[in-house]
Parts: sequence; C-alpha cells; structure tokens
Amino acid sequence: MTLSNTALEPSVPVDASPARFDTLPLDPKLLRAVEDQGYAFMTPIQAKAIPVVLAGRDVMGAAQTGTGKTAAFSIPLLQKMLRHENSSASPARHPVRALVLAPTRELADQVAQNVKAYAKHSNLRSLVVFGGVDMKPQTLDLKRGVEVLIATPGRLLDHIEAKNCSLGQVEYVVLDEADRMLDIGFLPDLQRILSYLPKQRQTLLFSATFSPEIKRLASSYLQDPVLVEVARANATASTVEQRFYSVEGDDKRRAVLKLLRDNDIKQSIVFVNSKLGAARLARSFERDGLRTSALHGDKSQDERLKALAAFKAGEVDLLVATDVAARGLDIADLPAVFNFDVPFNAEDYVHRIGRTGRAGASGLAVTLVARSDARLIGDIEKLIKKKIDLDALEFEDDRPRRPAYRDTEDAPVARPRSEPRYESRAPAAPKDPFFDKPYESSERDQPAAWERGPAPQAPVRLSPNIRPKRKVAALLGGSKP
Repeated sequence: MTLSNTALEPSVPVDASPARFDTLPLDPKLLRAVEDQGYAFMTPIQAKAIPVVLAGRDVMGAAQTGTGKTAAFSIPLLQKMLRHENSSASPARHPVRALVLAPTRELADQVAQNVKAYAKHSNLRSLVVFGGVDMKPQTLDLKRGVEVLIATPGRLLDHIEAKNCSLGQVEYVVLDEADRMLDIGFLPDLQRILSYLPKQRQTLLFSATFSPEIKRLASSYLQDPVLVEVARANATASTVEQRFYSVEGDDKRRAVLKLLRDNDIKQSIVFVNSKLGAARLARSFERDGLRTSALHGDKSQDERLKALAAFKAGEVDLLVATDVAARGLDIADLPAVFNFDVPFNAEDYVHRIGRTGRAGASGLAVTLVARSDARLIGDIEKLIKKKIDLDALEFEDDRPRRPAYRDTEDAPVARPRSEPRYESRAPAAPKDPFFDKPYESSERDQPAAWERGPAPQAPVRLSPNIRPKRKVAALLGGSKP
C-alpha cells in the first residue's frame, strides 16, 4: 500500500490563520447549514481532509479526538451526493449511496445528528440504525429510502440478512473509529459488510489512533489512500491538562470529591473499567449528594440516550461511564474527565481524555493511579511518548474523630505498675462438680464395634410355597460342601 502523506511537518511553516469554510467549493445549502451550526473556520483536520475527499481520493485521517473528524468526512460526502438530490417520494430514487460504520450506538447517533444538521437544507435523507431497539421502525424508514446510512456493524448485518436494505449502489464508505471496531471484535462483520459493496467506491478511515492492524485493514480495502495527519499518531490534545495522582482504591472516591470541590468543577465524566463498578460508584456518589447517572453496556438504548440527554442538559453532575462513552461523544464545554480506573487499553486513554478540551477549549484530565496500575501506566507512557509523574494528594480529614482519651479532663490518673489494672471482676458462674470428675467406665459398656466379631446372621426364612433344593453329590453336578 502506498501512502501519500499530507501531514503537517514541524519544519514546514504553517499559516497561523485558520481557513474559512466559505473558501471551499461547497454548495450554498451546505455553507448555510455550517453557518447555522456556528462554524466559520475549519479545524486542521478539516482543512486537510475536505479537499482530498472532494477530489475523490481514499483517505486515512488521523487526528486527536474532538478536532472535527465527523465534519471532515460528512460535509464533502454530502457535497458529492447533491448531484443525486431529488424530491421524489419513490424509494427507488433514494438508494443508499453513503455508508458510515461506527463501533458504538452513541457514536453512531452522534454522527447521525451531525449529518442531519449539515443536510437539513437539502433533500438528502439520512438514517441511523443500531442495536438495542426494535427493528420495525428502522425497517420502515429503510423501505422509504435513504441516501446516507449510519450504522453499527451488527445491526446493519441484521437488516442485510432480512433484505431490508440494498448496498449495491453505495459510492462512499466511512469507517469511523475503525481501531475501536477491531478492538471489540467487529473485523469479521466488517469484512462481510464490505463484501456486499461495489468494488468501485471511495473509502475513508478516520480515527484518533492507527494501530498496525488498522494499517493492514487499509491495505486490503483502500486504494492508494492519502494519509491526512495533523498531529503525531496517538497523541493527546494540547488543550487538555493531564494530571496523575497516586491514590489507592479506598481513597479514590474521596479524591474525586476533593478535586471537584477544589477546582470548582460543575460537571464531569468519571470513567471506570467495569459495568458493575460503574453502577456501584454511581450509587456512592448519589449518597454523597451529587446528581449522578451511570452509562454502561447493560443499560438499554433508551436508558443510555436519556442519561446522555440529561447530562448534556445540565441535569446531571457526574456521568459514571465505561469506555462505551469514550468514543465520539461531543459534549460542549465539558470541563474535566476523571479516570477512576486506569484503562486496560492504552489507546482508550487518548479517547477518554478527548471528551474534554474539544474544539480548542481547555480541559482537565485526572487519572487516579494505584500501586497495581504500574504496568498500565507504562503502556500509556509508551503510547503518548511522555514521562508520567505521579503527584501525591493530601486529604483533609473531614470525617468526625473522637478526641484522644488522654487529652480529656476525665482521663484517669495513671496507676503504678504494682497496682492491678482492674480492681474487681464479675463473679464467676458456679461450677458443676459432675464435669470435674474423671472418666469412669461403666461395667455395662460394650466393646467397640471393630473389636466385636461378625454379627450372627438371622436364618433366612423361605416362603412355604418355595421347595428347598435337594442336596446332590458333587459327582452328579452338585456343589461342594
């Protein structure tokens, strides 16, 4: 595979002023939609990727999370699909032309909202399908026809097998957060889905990290891709302040409460490694007086969407989440994230802290490190290529404590060593002399069972209707005595 690298090299002088969207060859409908979203200037990944996508090249886009990767592929694809725009009600006039695959329901829903916002002034239809909800409403929408389909791999295969959608006219394919899809075992599903697509298509991969497995996937399904990279791979955003504190497990919850109070943080996401740990920690923070909600894989899709909506609306102070929320969630002005547990996968650290410091804003990322996390911290150091220093965290002992007994006025005077510590004891219970007597064997005691001989067997009484066998001599076939 040949990669055309369009990365920004440190030695190349770069214009400090960001490029504007209106300098791109975009339709006025799209420019109006972008302006409605409050965007006038492009981020570096958008400025590099959009012209390449408009030129029809396959792309591997690498940038930190929160830098606008979704707009970097959705805006140029919508521009290219405007030539198919029509107002016909016939489903045949609205086949699937762009397919966006995302690893999680939350990321798929986030991408769908962005695509819908950018296409709102056009007649292009978009739809998102994911698991955890009833297929019937999704099937009805697919039957009406859509141009842009955003999906998770598992649910898309369900619709393909049910013949609810046809991918024979797909012209553009986007694999968003492709490394995450490989991490959670979607590679066989991806290969099956890509086998249903036409060979002539434009394929885009966008992610914050690119592992060797992703590069092998790209070599199989991308044709002469352009590597669009605006920062070192697997790097963290410079707008995020990263702090690491040495805290053992019993004190981690107190550490989060202290840091929230000391830094006057009103809202935050707390990441944990397990679904059970997320539920328990959320209940603990609730008892501490914080409005808390849990977000993990055991929640139904409706519960997860409601928890995210409440958090975005400011109705929830803390969102305790597993890594299901670490990819693609765009929460505006989130001041901080906490890694209550150090992630098992070092690349998940990059995505966790990418929930804050988005779109150029500043953010704080705090990781609580126990002694058993030394290997995981070492993996993060290798990934981000930075030395991690652990800071100590001092707690104000706000728990009520009884004063020392020796400092009180009622403390007794020290006794000399010769005096007994206790002057009196409670009277002992009367003793029964029977239990103090030595053991006396009884004359009627029987020998032990193992010392007795075999017990005599009772004679077998035969039924009077059964005649006894006659004794026959051995020579005539009888038994020996």
